Amino acid sequence: MNNEEPVKALYQRTFGERADGIVRLPDSGSNRLYFRLSGTRGTVIGVYNNDRKENEAFLSFTRTFESLILPVPEILAEDLQKNCYLLSDLGDQTLFSELVAKKKVESGFPSAILNLYEQVLKRLPIFQIRGGERIDFAKCYPRHAFDSQSMLWDLNYFKYYFLKLAHVPFDEQALEEDFSTFSTFLLQADADYFMYRDFQSRNIMLVNNDPYYIDYQGGRKGPLQYDIASMLYDAKADLPQHVRDHLLGFYLDELEVYIPGKRMEFMTYFPGFILIRILQALGAYGYRGFYEQKSHFLQSIPYALNNLKNLRTLWEKKEFGVELPTLFRLLDQLIGSAELRFASVPDPGSRILETGGTPPLTPPHEGRGKPGIRHPASGISSLTLTITSFSYKNGIPADPTENGGGFVFDCRALPNPGRYDEYKQLTGKDKPVIDFLKNEAEVDLFLHNATALVDQSVINYLERGFQHLFVNFGCTGGQHRSVYCAERMKEFLIKRYKIIVNTNHTNLARL
Repeated sequence: MNNEEPVKALYQRTFGERADGIVRLPDSGSNRLYFRLSGTRGTVIGVYNNDRKENEAFLSFTRTFESLILPVPEILAEDLQKNCYLLSDLGDQTLFSELVAKKKVESGFPSAILNLYEQVLKRLPIFQIRGGERIDFAKCYPRHAFDSQSMLWDLNYFKYYFLKLAHVPFDEQALEEDFSTFSTFLLQADADYFMYRDFQSRNIMLVNNDPYYIDYQGGRKGPLQYDIASMLYDAKADLPQHVRDHLLGFYLDELEVYIPGKRMEFMTYFPGFILIRILQALGAYGYRGFYEQKSHFLQSIPYALNNLKNLRTLWEKKEFGVELPTLFRLLDQLIGSAELRFASVPDPGSRILETGGTPPLTPPHEGRGKPGIRHPASGISSLTLTITSFSYKNGIPADPTENGGGFVFDCRALPNPGRYDEYKQLTGKDKPVIDFLKNEAEVDLFLHNATALVDQSVINYLERGFQHLFVNFGCTGGQHRSVYCAERMKEFLIKRYKIIVNTNHTNLARL
């Protein structure tokens, strides 16, 4: 049966009329299917999910939150036998989409968005504490609590679906020992609350600028720290650190209303929960990106690596609360990996598992094709790749070969270090400028997308025996951003392929 048929039938039984139209909404990171149905009463959202226990959890939690007068979707109808239910339509605007839109037109962090985040966090303790007092935890799925088993699932998700699929080398036994130490440490935190589990900006809908909360069906009994870590370190939201600090303080002040004197104990374990949340997210990006070949999930990897970099000083100063030598060394390796920042989707023929369902938390089968980052081509190629940086004031460089093709990437939309006095006499090859641009997630995303395009052409050119490919990066002065991008792409391609890669910085010679 077509999955939309039970949804349409439930609509007809509920409202006594057929839906005038039904549109499937874009897929998210889950296997649930969402539809918007329209009729004389307006629009409603239909959900089809063949996981009955997950449906029961969502419906049970929603009724609990409604009893607390929390803004969640209204349940209009349900048919658990047919794996579907109907909800009120909260529209398409999310906190994340509003954040992205405001960032495009405002400098700094938009005050209206900060206000929305504060509204969202003001209600979080109600979900966690009052919700935790009323939730039927027997309905939680797949676990009733964020216990040792749940933590090890998340850590192994990171190991098997990020590290292994990206071919990152590590000492598996030593890493498992650190996982055990890490989970034992986190289990010392007070965990008698409702843990939303996927508390992030995409799961906050905005209706007339009022926040509504969705996607809490994975909730369970757990610690307070996990949800606020999820929201503040949501990878693609890319909140500035000073905004995170402000919002954390705001949340802790709200928490004092319900549980006075909790701040010190909360902060003891908070960095650990930031870390486990980031590792879980990397596992999800690996599964959806490397394995399922959904390339937009790979775009979140640079942001997650930047979040790890922000935590790095804590383990360097041994202020993390627990010693995890193997894990921390591995994370340093990830933070410094140019290849992971520009990760590509695997070849279609290299899958090792059947598509669909929740990924099993077992090692990938040995001796079969491994998805992940493509390996360099074998043998020496005659292909020469020339990467040029230039200033738009002097025009786009000409291609001296007969090809007349290649790429031109415009870096002028990226953050410009040349606007600051301390960088004006430097170039994109100098460490202060490199550090400036490395810390900008927009630059990582730009290079990720540019590299994916060039990577596709290199593979094709190698197969067809072509001899030349030109790649150009331009910016206003041809001194900072274009030079940095050209050098980063050169580093990536030299590691990846046995080809000749030359760089030509046309404007540095004029300085």
